[in-house]
Amino acid sequence: DRLDVLLCWVVVKAFFLLQVGGTWYLVGFATNADWFVSRKADMKMGTVTLTPQSNGDLEMDYSSLKPDGSCWTMNHLAKKTDIPGKFTFSSQRWANENDMRMVEVKYDEYSLVHTIKTKAGSSYILNKLYSRTQDPSQAVLDKFTKFSLEQGILPENIAILPKNGQCSAEAGTSSSSSSSSL
Repeated sequence: DRLDVLLCWVVVKAFFLLQVGGTWYLVGFATNADWFVSRKADMKMGTVTLTPQSNGDLEMDYSSLKPDGSCWTMNHLAKKTDIPGKFTFSSQRWANENDMRMVEVKYDEYSLVHTIKTKAGSSYILNKLYSRTQDPSQAVLDKFTKFSLEQGILPENIAILPKNGQCSAEAGTSSSSSSSSL
């Protein structure tokens, strides 16, 4: 039963907020959202900097280098919940509510992140694979793929993102809505 599969991946057994801090590469992206099909080919690896807050919240700063050399950026403040590793946040840019769970974390290597996004009464799943390097092991990539398939995401909607240059301070920033919904 699909619900049983979802429940067994609710959150990590023990979550250490301070250890999840720092810069990660967004290496894997999987979703059952319709918009992904038309945008998947243009998506490239980006970074996310996770900054633990003293109250238990988690600031998330995303950036990705665009083909024109400018930087696409986005920031969210994920609010802690009573469940360690589970956060909620609203996205003004995408007009959605987000229930985000750190499903599995090996703090020096990778993190599987499962988010249920709700907009206008409908929900979809977004799984992300964060890695401390641009080249996670095949075992980690396989774990992300298996996890996403178990969530009911079709194989063609699971992407290991191609490497990309990194944003620099000189690149400038842009908030293009044509960019992916990280």
